[in-house]
Amino acid sequence: MQTHSPELLERMDAYWRAANYLSVGQIYLFDNPLLRRPLELTDVKRRLLGHWGTTPGQNFIYVHLNRVIKRDGLNIIFIAGPGHGGPAVIANTYLEGSYSEIYPDISQDEAGMQKLFLQFSFPGGIPSHASPETPGSIHEGGELGYSLSHAFGAVFDNPDLITACVIGDGEAETGPLATAWHSNKFLNPVTDGAVLPILHLNGYKIASPTLLARISREELHSLFEGYGWQPYFVEGDEPAFMHAAMATALDSVIAKIKEIQQKARFDGITVRPRWPMIVLISPKGWTGPKVVDGVQIEGTSRAHQVPLSDPASHAGQLGLLEQWLKSYRAHELFDDDGRLIPELAELAPTGQYRMGSNPHANGGALLRDLKLPDFLDYGEAVVKPGIRGIGDTLVLGPFLRDVANLNILQRNFRVFGPDETLSNRLGALFEVTDRQWQLPIEASDQWLALDGRVMDSMLSEHQCEGWLEGYLLTGRHGLFNCYEAFIHIIDAMFNQHAKWLKVSASLPWRHKIASLNYLLASHVWRQDHNGFSHQDPGFIDHVVNKKASVVRVYLPPDANCLLSVMDHCLRSRHYVNVVIAGKHPSPQWLTIDSAAKHCGAGIGIWRWAGSEQALNDVDATVPDVVMACCGDVPTLETLAAVSILREKLPKLKIRVINIVDLMKLQPDSEHPHGLSDAQFDALFTRDQPVIFAFHGYPALIHRLTYRRHNHRNMHVHGYKEEGTITTAFDMTVLNQLDRFHLTMDVVDRLPYSSEEGNTLKAELLEKLLEHKAYIEKNGLDMPEIQDWRWPD
Repeated sequence: MQTHSPELLERMDAYWRAANYLSVGQIYLFDNPLLRRPLELTDVKRRLLGHWGTTPGQNFIYVHLNRVIKRDGLNIIFIAGPGHGGPAVIANTYLEGSYSEIYPDISQDEAGMQKLFLQFSFPGGIPSHASPETPGSIHEGGELGYSLSHAFGAVFDNPDLITACVIGDGEAETGPLATAWHSNKFLNPVTDGAVLPILHLNGYKIASPTLLARISREELHSLFEGYGWQPYFVEGDEPAFMHAAMATALDSVIAKIKEIQQKARFDGITVRPRWPMIVLISPKGWTGPKVVDGVQIEGTSRAHQVPLSDPASHAGQLGLLEQWLKSYRAHELFDDDGRLIPELAELAPTGQYRMGSNPHANGGALLRDLKLPDFLDYGEAVVKPGIRGIGDTLVLGPFLRDVANLNILQRNFRVFGPDETLSNRLGALFEVTDRQWQLPIEASDQWLALDGRVMDSMLSEHQCEGWLEGYLLTGRHGLFNCYEAFIHIIDAMFNQHAKWLKVSASLPWRHKIASLNYLLASHVWRQDHNGFSHQDPGFIDHVVNKKASVVRVYLPPDANCLLSVMDHCLRSRHYVNVVIAGKHPSPQWLTIDSAAKHCGAGIGIWRWAGSEQALNDVDATVPDVVMACCGDVPTLETLAAVSILREKLPKLKIRVINIVDLMKLQPDSEHPHGLSDAQFDALFTRDQPVIFAFHGYPALIHRLTYRRHNHRNMHVHGYKEEGTITTAFDMTVLNQLDRFHLTMDVVDRLPYSSEEGNTLKAELLEKLLEHKAYIEKNGLDMPEIQDWRWPD
C-alpha cells in the first residue's frame, strides 16, 4: 500500500477546506466574503438557492484528481453528474485560476471573491449547475442520467484523455445512467481514452434514501463486477483517514488504467479489460451543520439543498452559519488580499492541465473540418421527373461511407444509432468500417471489430445520443440515425443539448462545435409492417420549440436533395439539424444540380410541375390554387394530385411549391432562415387557396404561418394519428394526405369549377372505395398507385 506524506495530505485537506468555504459562500453570502467582521443578516442573501449535499464530496474528488494530474501530467476533464453540483466546479476552477482568466472581473482576491459569491443563483448571474458558463464543463447536470454516456463519448478517439465522471447515487437510479455502465463494452484501449466513474454514494437524493446506498456492500460490489468494472471502495467521514484512503485508491486506479492501455497498445493484448472505478461513500452534506433545531442534517436528505434555510426568521441559524463558515478557517487559507496562499495554490496543475482549462472541455477549440467528398458525384441520374429511385437513404449511404473513409486517419467522425444502420439503408458504411465492439465475436456475426467507426451495437437511444453529444462537445463530428417515432426517447436530451448550444453561443470564450445531426428514417408514412406504434412525426414539433438560432429542420423530397442537405449539415456548426428522409424506393424529381440549387434556396416553385399561365411575366402570374408540399411522401401525393387536376381541369392555374427547409415558413423576424412577408406572398399569394401537404402534424404549419397574410387560406393535410398495419398508400388515405383527398380539397376551394369539379369528386370517391376493396382483398396497393409515374 502506497503511503503519502502527512504534510501533503494536510495541504490537500486545507485546499479542500478552501473549496468548501467558497462553495458555502456562493450559496449564502451577499457581503463580507472573508468574515472580516462578525456575520450579520445583511451579509446573507435574501433568497438562498443552491445545493450543498453533493458539493463537499465533489470538492474532495477534485483536489485528489489535481494531485495525480500534476504528478503524472495527466489529461483529465471533470464531469459533475449530480444535479446542481455547480458550487464545487466553480469553486475549484476559481482556486486553480481558470475562472479568473476567463472572467477577469472575478479576480483572485477579496473583491473577486465577493463577485463570485454574489453572482451565484442571483438575478443576472449564473445557474447552480455546472452550466456552459462554467469553465471545464461539458455537462450541466441539471437533468440527471447522462453523465456517464457523455464521459464515454468524450474519450472515443481521444487516446490520451481520461474523463473523471462523478455520478450521484440519485442519478444512478435513472434508466440512462443504469444502462450507461455497459459502455465499457465499447471502449477500445488502443485508440480511445479512459473513463473513470466515481460513484458518489452519499446515501440520499432529494427526500429519500438511494437504492445503491441501502443494499449490502457485497451486493453493490457484485453489481459493478457484473457490469464488468473493478470497483475500489473509499468509505468514511473522518477527513484524515479519507484523504489517505482516496489517495491510495486513486493511485491504484490510475496505475490500472495505464497498465490496461500499455498492454493493449504495446503488447497487443486484445482481451476486454476490467476497467477500474471508485465508489466514494461519504455523508451527504459532509462538513456542514450536523444538527439544526434538534434535527439531524449531515448524512440525511435534509442536507440536499440549503441546510440553514432561513437565518432571518429562525433564531440561532445566523450563528450556526457563522460557525459553519469559520470551521473552514479561511484566515489560514487566504492571505490579507483574499488570495489563496502560495503553498496551497501550488497544489493545482498549471496551464491546460487544469481541469477548468482543458481544451477538450471547450471542444470547438480542437475542432477540425471534416474532409468531405463532392456530394454532386453521388447523385442519381434523373433524366425526367418522377423516375423510380432505389431509396433515398440507400443513395446517401455511399456518400457517408466515403465521409467515414476520408476521415479515418483523423479519427473525428462516427455514425451513431440504436442498431438501425442497416435497417435505415446505410449499409454502405460497412464497406470501409465496422461496428465498435469489445465482446466475443462469433463466426455468424457481421461487421463487429475492436476498432470501428459505427456505434450502433447497443439498443439504447439514450446511449447513442449521450455518446454523440460527448463526442461533439470534445471537438469531433458525427451523425445519429434513428427511426423517426423512437427519436422521442431522447426528447429531454435534445432539450439539454439545444439549451447548451444556445447559452454557449453567447460566450465568446466558448468555441463553436460541430452540429448535432439527426437523420430520421423509417418514418411515419412507411410503416407497412410495424403499425401504429411506429408512427409519430412529432419530433419536428418538439425541435422547433427551441431557439431559432439553434434549430434547423430539413425534409428533402428525393435522394439528390438529401445528399445536398446532408453535405450542408455536416459542414455546419453549433446547430441541431433534423433531416427526415425515406428509405424505400420512391420517385426522384430533381437532377443533382437542380437539387443543390433548390436546397440552397430551401423553398421554391416547381414550374415544370405546375400549370401557371403567365400573361407577360411568369413571376406576375396569379395561380388559382397553390399546391405546397414538404416531405418525400407529401411531395409524391401532391404531384400525383396535380397530374389529376391538370388532366381533368386543364384550365386550372396551379402553382407547385416544394419546401425543403421547414424554417423558411417562419417570418424572417423569427428565424434567420425565414422569408420576409413580401417573399412569402410572392410564393403563396396573398389571397389564393393553398393546399399544403405536410409530413408531420398539420398544426405545426399553422403555427409557423399564422402571422402571414394568406394564413386564412392555408389548408394543411398531414398526420392525424390514423393508420396501423396497412399499405403505404392507405396510410396517406387514412390521414387524408393522399392524391384523391388533396384533389377534392382543391375542388372544394374552387366553386366556379363546380360542374367539372363535382364530376371529378364523384370519380375520386369511387376510387377511394375501389382502393379500400382492393387492398383488403389483395394486401397491396392498386397497380395504378404502385405504377404511377409523372406524365411526360
